[in-house]
Formats: sequence, C-alpha cells, structure tokens
Amino acid sequence: MGRIQSLNGIWQWCREGDSSGSVYEGKVPGTVISHMLEQKLIEDPYWRCNEYGVRELMGNNYIYKRSFHVSEEDLQSDSVELVCDGIDTIASIRINGEVVAETDDMHRTYRFPVREYLNPGENGIEIFFSSPLDFVRKEDAGNDIFYASTGCIRGNAALRKAHYMFGWDWGPQLPDMGIFRDIALEYSSGAKLEDVRIRQNHEEAGAVKLNFEVKIKTLSDGAGQKWFTKVEVRDPEGGLISEKVQDSKETQSEEVIESPRLWWPNGLGEQPLYKVRVCLLDEAGTCWDSYECRIGLRTVTVSTDKNEYGNEFAITVNGVKIFTMGANYIPEDSILPRVTRERTERLIEDCAAANFNCLRVWGGGYYPDDYFYDKCDEKGILIWQDLMFGCNVYALNDHFEENIVEETKDNVRRLRDHACMALWCGNNEMEWGWGDEWARIKGHHPRYKADYIKIFEYILPKAIKSCDDVTFFWPSSPSSGGAFDSPNAINRGDQHYWEVWHSGKPFTEYGDFSFCSEYGFQSFPHIKTIEAFTLEEDRNIFSRVMESHQKNPAANGKILNYIADYFLYPKDTDSLAYISQILQLKAIEYGVEHWRRKRGQCMGSLYWQLNDCWPVASWASIDYYGRWKALHYGAKRFYSPFTISIGEEEEMSPHVSYYVHNDTRETQEWSAEILLQDHDFQVLWKETAKGTISPLSVLKAAEADFSQWTDREEIRSSIFSAFRLYRDGELVEERTVLFVKPKHFDYKAPAYDAEISETEESFLITVKSSCFCQYVELYLKDYDVVFSDNFFDITSQSGVTVCIGKNEFKNPVSADVLRENLVIRSVADSYSR
Repeated sequence: MGRIQSLNGIWQWCREGDSSGSVYEGKVPGTVISHMLEQKLIEDPYWRCNEYGVRELMGNNYIYKRSFHVSEEDLQSDSVELVCDGIDTIASIRINGEVVAETDDMHRTYRFPVREYLNPGENGIEIFFSSPLDFVRKEDAGNDIFYASTGCIRGNAALRKAHYMFGWDWGPQLPDMGIFRDIALEYSSGAKLEDVRIRQNHEEAGAVKLNFEVKIKTLSDGAGQKWFTKVEVRDPEGGLISEKVQDSKETQSEEVIESPRLWWPNGLGEQPLYKVRVCLLDEAGTCWDSYECRIGLRTVTVSTDKNEYGNEFAITVNGVKIFTMGANYIPEDSILPRVTRERTERLIEDCAAANFNCLRVWGGGYYPDDYFYDKCDEKGILIWQDLMFGCNVYALNDHFEENIVEETKDNVRRLRDHACMALWCGNNEMEWGWGDEWARIKGHHPRYKADYIKIFEYILPKAIKSCDDVTFFWPSSPSSGGAFDSPNAINRGDQHYWEVWHSGKPFTEYGDFSFCSEYGFQSFPHIKTIEAFTLEEDRNIFSRVMESHQKNPAANGKILNYIADYFLYPKDTDSLAYISQILQLKAIEYGVEHWRRKRGQCMGSLYWQLNDCWPVASWASIDYYGRWKALHYGAKRFYSPFTISIGEEEEMSPHVSYYVHNDTRETQEWSAEILLQDHDFQVLWKETAKGTISPLSVLKAAEADFSQWTDREEIRSSIFSAFRLYRDGELVEERTVLFVKPKHFDYKAPAYDAEISETEESFLITVKSSCFCQYVELYLKDYDVVFSDNFFDITSQSGVTVCIGKNEFKNPVSADVLRENLVIRSVADSYSR
C-alpha cells in the first residue's frame, strides 16, 4: 500500500557564494526568477530591456533546501522513492548531506530510491542548481557545433533543457532554473502497478474492444501473497459499464463496449470521455495501488497513401480524412510558474472557439502539463506532439542517448491514453536542415548528420514503440517520410513554407501543398500590450525597447514593407499595430482559403503561431496577455467547418469565383447572395444561388466577371463584391473582395453609431456606419474581452451585431459603462487625411 508525501511548499533558497549570506523563501513548484520577483530582488524581465540583466543572473548557481518529517512507520515501507516531476535542469540532490542523485534533463520524470538516506523524525533535502547559462557558454567554446537558431544562445543543444529558454526569434534569453513541477516522497509496500496499457479494437459491427495490459511490480517477498487486478470502465456520465477482477498473473484483460459513443475532433462531432480505473487488490479486496484516466473511443492515424498529386498527408479519425485546422503552440511563458491551469484552459477554449481541430506542440519548448491535454480531450483539439528537439545539431553519446530515451518514454507513457493524441513527431526542421544543407548547417562534421539518422530514425522511434505501438510516428517536420528524401517536398508529407514573410514574397506565392504544418506572418500586439512593456518615449517601432521586444532581425522593416504594398502609411504607433494585425490576418487567410479550396490535394493548415511566451511583436494570433489579434478572429471565420471563400484568378482580378466549404460530416443546405456594391452601400449588381453541399467537400458556387465596372478607373477604386452565406434564412458568413489594393481604395470617412442592449447572459452591440468599412475593430479601453466577431466589414446600412458574454467580466458592468469604454475604428481611420 502506498502513501505520497508532498515536498511542495515553502523552501529556503540562496545564491551560491552570496557574500551577504542572504537566504530567502520561495514556494515550490517555483523557479529562481519567479522567486526573485516575489522577493522584489529584480524588476520584471519583460519590462523594457530588463531581460538582459536578469539573464546574467542565471550565470550564478543557486541552492534550495527544506526540512521534512519521516515517521518510523513510513521507513518500514518496502520502497521509498523521491519523485521529481520537473527539475530544471542541472541539479545535485542531497538528503541529510548525502548525494542522492544528479540530474541534467528538464524533460524527465525522475524516481530515486532514497530509503537508505532517511532517518526517523526530521530530515533535510538540498538541491544545488548549477548555472545552465554557464554550461552552454562553456559548451559553445568547447565543441565544434556552431549552429544556433536565430536569437538563440549557442551550445544549448548539449543540454536537455527547453531550447526556447535560451532565446528564439520571438522569445527572450531567460534560462531559468528550479523545481518547476511537483516533488514528493512515495512510500510503497507489497506491490504496485508498474504500467497500464490500453489498446482499442474498433470492430466493423460497431463495438469497441478495450484491451488492458497490466504489469505489476512486487516490492517484497510476500510468500504466498496473491495479487489481483480490477478493471472498471464507466461511461461519460459515470455509469458503470463493466468491472472485471482477475489474477495479476493474467496480464491481459478485455472489456467490450457494445454501443460506443465515438470521440471526434472539434467541428466533426462530440467528445465523450469514458473513465477507466485499474486497481491492484490483495486477497481481501483492499486496493494497494490504482491508475485512472479518461479515454475517447476513436481511431487516429495519418494516411500517406498515393494520390494523383503524389502522396497525401491526411490525419484520419474514425476512418474519416479530416482537413486539419489549427496552429503551432509554444510554451505559454518564459517564467514557468506563471503558467496556470486557468490560463492554459482559457487558451484551449479560445482555440476551440476559433474552430481549431488541432494544435502542434512545437519541439523547442517542453512537454505541457497534464491539464493541457485534458482540456484538449474535452474540446476536441487533436495534438501533433513534437518530441523536444528543434533547430539544433545534436551530438550523440551514451549519456545523451540514455537521457533522450528515458525522457521520451516518460512522456509517451504519460500522454498516450489521451483522446487528443494524433501523432508523435521526432523534431522540428532538422531533417530539412540537413537534407537541404542550410547555410548554417554546412561545415559540420559528417558524424552529426549520421547521429541525426541514429537518433530520429532508430533510437527514438524504438523508444516510442516500446511504450506506444498504436500512435502514428513521423520522423521530423517537415518531412516526406525520412532519410533526407526531399524533406520539404510540396506533394508529399508536410511542409514548412516561409517564402511569404522571410523572403518578402506576396501572398499569391502560397503554393499547392499537401499539408502546411508551419507558415506565418508577424504583427505587433495591441497598443494596450505595447504599453505594458514600454514608456511613452519607447513607442517608436525602431526604439531600443521596441526592437528588444522584436527578436526577428529586420522584422519591423518587413512589416513596413508589406504595409507599403497594401495600405497607406499609418498615422501613429497605435494605428501601425492595428494595420499590422490586419495584414497578418490577410496573409494567413489567403493561404488557408487557397488550401481549403484544394481539399484533397491539401489536407491541413497549422499556422505559426498560436501564442506568445512574453509581450512581443510576433507571429502569434493571441498575444501574451490573452488578447485576440485580428488573426484569431479571422481564424474563427476561415477555419469554420461550414463557411465560404472568394477566389481570384490573380490578386485584384475582376474575374472572381465563390466557394462553399463543408468540413462537417453532414450534407448542408445553403443559399447565397453575391453582390457588387459601392462605398455608399449602393447595390450595382446582384445574384443569388442555393443548393446542397456534400460532407467533407468544397463546391464552387458561382463565378462572376466584373470587367465592365473595373475597367473604369473612377469606379474600380470605390466598389467591392460581397458574398453572403445563409442557412435556414440566417446569415452564417460574409466575405468581401476589393478590385484595388486597400491603399488605393476610396474609403470615405465613416461616422459610426453603436447601439448596446443586453440579455441575461450577454451584451449585444450593433455597429452601424455611414459608409462601407473594412476590418472594423471594437475594443474596450478598460477591459479585455473576446467579442463574438471582430475585425469585420460593414457592407450595409443595417450594420453588424456582435455580442460579449457577461462572463468575460470579473465584476458586473452596465451597458452605459460599455458605451463609454467602446472604441470603434476601421482601415479608413488608420491614416491621416
């Protein structure tokens, strides 16, 4: 029978060699930077340019210690283990002055036998953290690996620590350290569960067989002691479906669910979760150990079958090839204790609200907490899980191999039963780097290329299979299947596409890919976010502070170059940030809608990136403070399962095609209006259409040629086409297209009117304008809320109605307060007239 004694709570900590002798308190889980902030020893590293001074403090070593009580009874346990769920990273652990273990892998769950080090009564534990910054700087000076990703401190590849902590082209260099997850003593006697594996067999008749493989570990001789395992399966409402007890020597058991309720990704069905409990029993029926989890009944794999274009790359759920829609997730903070369950769950809810069905957990961070995956199970967000390797050159040796195998097994065992788990991926971009011989890769010794193959095409796949022989494995991203075989080929596997943005190419350059798993476009965050890390005098995008919060070299200039191509010069920093977000929305929308129109040839879009780890100009669609940028509101529209898009022969062409998209599993009835209007809302031409659209398909609904209007210069700059989709008489979606670039469109100066009413649960805001407006943004000066829609166009005198849930406000507010707080602007307000 077991007991867990938490060692979380208040610890004492100090800097090694601190001449003042100062000792401080800090709550564990916690980190050095978080504890320095609590003690007011430093200012926030996110404020202005504080990052660099705080970084250098990570060049010191730090000591953490506390006392704890152990009873005589606990010491009689057959096994006593120190369980460390998260030690970051280079640490020496002592109990009562004796070295218990040393660690150097942030991604592992460590279990150390410690009974021999413990005494009855009071005991002391001390953890000595060596500087990761000092380690990587010495590593950089002492080896022949010179590669480093943009913004990253070189040498970090040798340390199994989240790479982004050493900087990236969107993140700061803050290589923190500490006990960032739970730490505890685990007392066990008799026997305990060593492993529980669950496999699903979905039969053609519809039933699902659950196979349980249970391994137990005997901790004492226990002559004659018999052990039994009990497996319980409960339905999503908690009702008992089956219960089976058998001798523990029978390691396999099977439960059959005759009428299963299948789990589906967001937008394709529901997410019922069944509850499983496995107990280890003695002959008297006493439970000595247990394992609990929730599972979704589903099959998930990736189809790489040949098709007319090459080979498809289609995530397939319950036999259905889905169009994958989502983004790349990075760590939510550079100061890990700031990541909370509440914050993470809100982020996942925001993904589901924007019609995501997938997130790629990028390989340069760390494996998220269990609650991240729990929430993805609940909201139907599939997970493309990178192993924690990215944009680095790795040197393989015995110790490195041991670490990466154990960390992989730890995390595969922890995560494999989640309904959301879609695939394991070996790394981010390193097959591409070696295969295409990136400039920064050239010159490395050939042994590192050989090490790559050993690590990602033999060692790690083997480690995964030993723990999970069900989930699909993909060697790298991008890849065509491995072995450096055209790793970023456009017609097989997955692709990363950066010609738009990094190479400055126009949006029309988005090609015909099979699955675009990484591409992106930068923008500035909202002015309220900029104000959170700047003084007023800093708010020029080329100031030292603003450039310090822009980690991609020359990126601010890139934003201005793209603005110059599409928009008039913004009148101030606030307007510049606003226009940059519209440009980001346009860039990603252009790619997504193009690929959705190519459904079958292309089967996925995961844009870079979902979120930020600090306040910064970046590719994120939700900024550090959780504020939705224009892109995230746009994603809610262009990722909608039932939606529309407008295709042009070429940009600003008078020849326009109108498409209906149905990525649901049901036939949809639709009707549509296609209009040509001027900036005074006058309708110059109108056509209607209606029909049905099959499940999981795209349909060209209509075509139009507006040459007779656009050939006239004085008219072309004042007209637009609107495309409106209806279902059961209700407007579902609207899209517009101009026939000139926005900088050449004759926007009239709008006069806005906002009517605010309320229901029991929501505020309703109807925004009207005196003329056609594009990308109308609403925000509240004193509150941060998510609107039901934003950055929308106003194409008629009736305006647009959006709502705000009252649960968005921590305290009740009135309609009058909202009216005073509401700010309305559109493209026409962004420049000086």
